Amino acid sequence: MTAQFEGKVALVTGAGSGIGRASALAFARRGATVVAVDVALEPAAETVRLIEEEGGKASAVAADVTSAQDVEAMVATAVSRHGGLHIAHNNAGLFARPTPLADTDLASWHRLLGVNLTGVMLSMKYEIAHMREHGGGVIVNASSNIGFHGRRPGMAAYVASKAGVSALTRVAALDHIKDGIRINAVSPGASNTSMSFRPGETEADRDARVAGTVPIGRVAETEEIVAAVQWLASDAASFVVGHDLVADGGMTA
Repeated sequence: MTAQFEGKVALVTGAGSGIGRASALAFARRGATVVAVDVALEPAAETVRLIEEEGGKASAVAADVTSAQDVEAMVATAVSRHGGLHIAHNNAGLFARPTPLADTDLASWHRLLGVNLTGVMLSMKYEIAHMREHGGGVIVNASSNIGFHGRRPGMAAYVASKAGVSALTRVAALDHIKDGIRINAVSPGASNTSMSFRPGETEADRDARVAGTVPIGRVAETEEIVAAVQWLASDAASFVVGHDLVADGGMTA
């Protein structure tokens, strides 16, 4: 435990698993009061339980980030329970089974862009609305290295959504830096979460594939991605605005 974020309230979407859970735990370990958000309450509550087991402070909120009403209520709940909102990690996201573009159905397209891109936009909209009235804050969005290189045939919707997050982050950062709000993004490569597996792969299959395609030779541990989020959220990154920090083991080098 450190006091890096002591006195801060940090909201993490997609906090019920993977990078989101690791992020929520990391903020709590550094002194923040965490609002763990997931589309279902149970996984968010489990993250809260893990935080409290370590002596941290947290509460769980269920919200669908594609719903403006849910997202507005998510922010309002964070503020009413804990007295403010200082940091947000907009991490909620979906992955999709590879499908050629011509075979992609419109409902799947809208669902994936709704969570990955519109969900980030809505989260920022309501987070910023509070932050600019209360002295500013920090936002870190979850993008992906795939938005830079696009080398995943069959993943048109996912690639488009993550490229969109990177672009949206830059524009929002310029819109709101004069409000005292720093906005950046982190773009991971393959990480040790369920999203790193292709259909039918075992862990050994995945590790062998990654070893042959990622320069560093392995997937990232969630803590390695979260370290980038933590840095961008900290005062150490006080002059970093509109940046997309790629953490992908050399894939985009």
